[in-house]
Amino acid sequence: MAEPVIYPFSYNKGWGDAWSNNYFKAKILAGVFLFVGILLYLPHFFSIIEAREGIVLNDWLLHRLPAKNFSVVIFLFVWSTSILVIIRCVQQPALFLMALYLLIIITICRIVTISLFPLDAPAGLIPLTDPLTSLTYGGTQVFITKDLFFSGHTSNLFMFTLCLQQKRDKQFALLSTIIVGSLVLVQHVHYSIDVVAAFIFTWYLVKWAKRVQFFKIEIRQAINKEIIQGKVNY
Repeated sequence: MAEPVIYPFSYNKGWGDAWSNNYFKAKILAGVFLFVGILLYLPHFFSIIEAREGIVLNDWLLHRLPAKNFSVVIFLFVWSTSILVIIRCVQQPALFLMALYLLIIITICRIVTISLFPLDAPAGLIPLTDPLTSLTYGGTQVFITKDLFFSGHTSNLFMFTLCLQQKRDKQFALLSTIIVGSLVLVQHVHYSIDVVAAFIFTWYLVKWAKRVQFFKIEIRQAINKEIIQGKVNY
């Protein structure tokens, strides 16, 4: 029997091999069902937080930033980066597994932190127009202004940055993260602490996830009557 072959995460291991592993398949299906369940719950959650009273923070930086609408620019950077990640997920099953569950974990963390820290929208807020993200609010005509601590746009993009493997991919995702994180402040969609906290929370969540055995893939394939065991990890 051959010795185990260790594949680095960047190794382009096809979906055919990965999907043949029942454990991997079960994790993907469970993650998809859980993610869809969370998406269906979000409009109800957002309607609750939007109706409650919160605190208006005295944000030194926002006071010095005149509010301007950069919705189109934010939309382009968010979704161009998301498309890049989707392409890489098609190429790398392990990336899809990691990104899927990190999106779930980050969303759950945001639900908890938003619930624990009720905040009112910053003064001068200009609603962020995003016809795709708005679907999680309950419709394209629904605007949510109190999903503040911490920034979902910043945390998701930074998570993509940390998970992507190719240097140019990481550079583009990081550039998108910095631009979007800055522009949500210029648009007064978030407080400064929301954006800073997004980097901190996401850094530790991704660091933790990369150490968890759950996100590793074992692939067994019969070749010339020999069993080769491959592990895709970080």
